[in-house]
Amino acid sequence: MFKTQRRTAFSANTLCQTVNAMYRRAGISGAISHSGRRSFITTLATKGIGVRVLASLAGHRSIATTQAYIDVNDAMKRAAVELIN
Repeated sequence: MFKTQRRTAFSANTLCQTVNAMYRRAGISGAISHSGRRSFITTLATKGIGVRVLASLAGHRSIATTQAYIDVNDAMKRAAVELIN
């Protein structure tokens, strides 16, 4: 997806450092290279997308890995409780 000046692929470490630097330049504090993945997965989970679909989109072999990325938020808890009505 990204190429270096030498036209080779970024290493995983270089890509993480690049993304972290982009967050810093954008003034987004506390973000790390996986923040985008976590946000993407959590947003889809909030919209009701199943964990198996999320795992496939994220490229995870195990749904347990995907579940670790899902941040439970108040909107998700509210929606769950409203299902009881």
